[in-house]
Amino acid sequence: MHSWAATMSAIRVITGPSRRRLPRISVTEDVWVYWESPPLRDISRVRDLGPGGLFLETRARRNEGERVRLHFLVGEGQIRAEAEVRHVEAGQGMGVRINSVNTQDVPHLDRLLLRLREVRPLMRNIAKPAKGALDY
Repeated sequence: MHSWAATMSAIRVITGPSRRRLPRISVTEDVWVYWESPPLRDISRVRDLGPGGLFLETRARRNEGERVRLHFLVGEGQIRAEAEVRHVEAGQGMGVRINSVNTQDVPHLDRLLLRLREVRPLMRNIAKPAKGALDY
């Protein structure tokens, strides 16, 4: 396993009051993760993702501090990571900190983050129709 957060510390961004050391990207498309935290196993949608962690949408209840094994279900290739639950929103999901990523999976995670960063600016550039423009 490779300490992902240590590798990415060079891109730290300070954006006001936040506990996060590394920025997160709002995920506007479907990114899913199969996760295990015995005795539970589930597949959850990713709400936001960064080199240091992610938020998983799930109704499954985990406690802060519990370990979670992640398997990303993405086209970039196999991404396996060990994480820890850091924040729980009842009925919404959980925020997890990535503790390590398998060394051979780091390039795949890099490509996933790059793709998500590229999608986000494109979404901002899509012009919204003027109010009433689509009324027939």
